[in-house]
Amino acid sequence: MKKHFFKGLFVGVISVMLISCAGQQVQTTAPAFTPYTFQANQYVPKVNNFVVILDTSSTMADKYQGQAKATIAKNFLTAMNQTLPELKYDGALRTFGHFAYLPDRSTMLVYGVTSYSTSGFESALNGVKGPGGDSSLPLAKAIAAAGGDLNSAQGPIAIIIVSDGVDMDQAPVKAAEALKGQFGDRLCIDTVQVGDDPGGKAILEQIAKTSGCGFSSTADSLATSSSLAGFVESIFLGKPAPKPTPIAAAPKPLDSDKDGVPDNLDQCPNTPLGATVDARGCWTYAAKVLFDLNSAEVKSEAYPMLNESVLILKKNPNLKVEIDGHADNTGTAEYNITLSKRRAEAIKDYFVSRGIDPQRLNTHGNGFSKPAASNKTKEGRAKNRRVELTPVQ
Repeated sequence: MKKHFFKGLFVGVISVMLISCAGQQVQTTAPAFTPYTFQANQYVPKVNNFVVILDTSSTMADKYQGQAKATIAKNFLTAMNQTLPELKYDGALRTFGHFAYLPDRSTMLVYGVTSYSTSGFESALNGVKGPGGDSSLPLAKAIAAAGGDLNSAQGPIAIIIVSDGVDMDQAPVKAAEALKGQFGDRLCIDTVQVGDDPGGKAILEQIAKTSGCGFSSTADSLATSSSLAGFVESIFLGKPAPKPTPIAAAPKPLDSDKDGVPDNLDQCPNTPLGATVDARGCWTYAAKVLFDLNSAEVKSEAYPMLNESVLILKKNPNLKVEIDGHADNTGTAEYNITLSKRRAEAIKDYFVSRGIDPQRLNTHGNGFSKPAASNKTKEGRAKNRRVELTPVQ
């Protein structure tokens, strides 16, 4: 911490002498990234307001995997901004670090709070100055300042902290606890660690836990378009409420698990509320999201439904599931047992990457022994290349 502080002190003295050179912009060239495209008309905002808090302290100038951590952080936020659809939420970007001995510069609001736009956020992010200064106390100040930024905010709030977590004490945790006391259940705090410092990981996890609904991730784990799409959806996006169903003249058949399939036709009772089911009432991706022939790669069309399942598992922490992989009858029985097991493991890996305890997930490969449709047609074989989830009581 001392090394970084004196580095920041030296730069600060030069900055004060030159006045107009208080900081130098970090010029970043983001790696090639193809953002996942959400269909905005299929979602509603899960939050009304969000604040991104970005670490610009001196430790962010250190390199991680060949790049300055400040560059990695800005590239991550650029990708997140490209992935986030423009819905009706207010956003803000606040930085911290800079030169800690200049109180007015230790944390700065560089964007918002304003109606979010991709271009507005990008412009503010591109203008963020280079790293310098201390980290722990400025982060605590940034969290407290975010409370002031959101003082008049209505509805749910998301705070996203992007930092390496290095050289921090308990001050940011206490500030996060105070922010939770200010906003209560309306607030969720998520953290994203840049780098792999163990102490940084621990402090950022503590900060995320203070809200009771936030999670701590790493920039490494969110480096692909699919993982970042899941991150964005879990924080920002919800599904619109279904349109009211007209009252039928006759009473509806009993549907105990409320999955849309009557009990007399339901082959998979006790499906968790909100799970996507097929015509048999089974928690599955058979009809809408299929695996390609001879493939265990999860298709991008699956991400929204997989994220739906992640939320169900998080809302039901005692729920365990059996993940059953299936195949069509192309190839030998032995080959398809292995292939279907790989499909089940692919879904398990996705759930684990989103914070689900692997002990709650058990996988099986059934080959083509349990078809959901006829293997005599191309359409039927496609429906049999599937994964099903079964709750375990």
